[in-house]
Amino acid sequence: MNLTSSVSPGVLPSPAKESNGELGRICPVRYRYGAAAIAQAPVRVADTLYVVGGLYGNLAALDEVERMVAAEGVHGPAPTLCFNGDFNWFNVDDARFAAINERVLLHDAIVGNVEAEFASDDDDAGCGCAYPDQVDADVVTRSNLIHARLKATARRHPALARRIAALPMLARYQVGACRVGVVHGDADSLAGWRFDVAALDDRSNRAWLRDAFCRAAVDVFASTHTCLPALRAMPMAGTPGSDDETTGWICNNGASGMPNLQGDLAGLCTRIGLTPSPHAAIHEVRAGGVWLALVPVRYDVARWQAEFLAQWPPGSAAWESYWPRISRGLDYALSRAIATSSAATTGGVSA
Repeated sequence: MNLTSSVSPGVLPSPAKESNGELGRICPVRYRYGAAAIAQAPVRVADTLYVVGGLYGNLAALDEVERMVAAEGVHGPAPTLCFNGDFNWFNVDDARFAAINERVLLHDAIVGNVEAEFASDDDDAGCGCAYPDQVDADVVTRSNLIHARLKATARRHPALARRIAALPMLARYQVGACRVGVVHGDADSLAGWRFDVAALDDRSNRAWLRDAFCRAAVDVFASTHTCLPALRAMPMAGTPGSDDETTGWICNNGASGMPNLQGDLAGLCTRIGLTPSPHAAIHEVRAGGVWLALVPVRYDVARWQAEFLAQWPPGSAAWESYWPRISRGLDYALSRAIATSSAATTGGVSA
C-alpha cells in the first residue's frame, strides 16, 4: 500500500529490501510466493468476479460494493466477491474493525501487507508496505504509526485475527475461458511493486511481465497495493511482434476505499465478467473472452469523511498522510490510468 509516492513517472521503483533496513521499506521473505504458485492454486469458477483492493476500513465503500453486487444478482447468478488485501487500515475503532472483517470474511479474500503483519510476532517489517526508496521517509514513518495502532486493535479481536491469518496470499479464478490471478502486490510478492503504474510503463520491466504471465499461467492479473489504478495490455506469449503473439491484461484497481482520479472522490474496483458491466465503468475492454472493467465505487463521501475524522482527527498520522486525498482527490488523470502499454507516461501523484 502506497501513500504519497515521489516515484518518477516511467521509472521502475527500486526493489524493496528483503531482510533489513528502515521499517516500512522491508519486504519480508515470507511475502515471496513466486508466480508459479498462482498456476498451482485451486481454481475457483465464477461468471462474474469483483476484485476489491484497498478498502482501507471504509464501511461506506463496503456498503456500496455489496449493493452493486446484489444489484447484479437480481437478474442472474450472484457475482463472486474477492477482497485482495488491505481491507483494513483506518478502522482502528473496535466496532468498525469488527464490522469490516466480519463482513469481508463472508466472501473470498486474500491478505494484503496490512493483514499479513497482524500475525507477526515483532514489528521488524513495520507496515510491510515495502516502500521503494523514492517514497519520502516521513510518509513511511506515518504509515508505520498507523499500522501499529491498527495492529493493537487487531490484538483485541483474537478470533477475527486468527481467521485473517488463515487467508491465502493469492487466488486463482476461471471466468469463462479466462484465467485470472488475483494478488495483492505483483506476480511474485505480496508487497511487490511491479504492477505499479510506473513499472507497467517501464520497458525494462517487459521481459519480467511476459515471464510472469507464463509462470502464473493466467490471462489477467488483478492487483492493488500501489494505490494507483492502471489497466494495461501486455504481450504474454508467442513471438514478439508476430501474428502468434497473444495479449494478457493487468488491472490494478488502485483503491476501493479512497479517491483515485482527478476530480472524482469515488473508489475503484475491478470487474471481470462474461457480460459487460451494468454499472458505469471508467473503462472496459474485451479481454480473453470476458469483459474487464475498472468500476467506480461511489460511496457516501460525507459519511466516510466523518467516520475517518472520528478515528483520525487533524494532526494524526493518517490525517497528515491521507486527508488531502480523502477530501480533495488526486492529481491523477484517467488517461494515465488506462494508457496503453506503449504510451508515454505523464505525471501523477500516488497515495
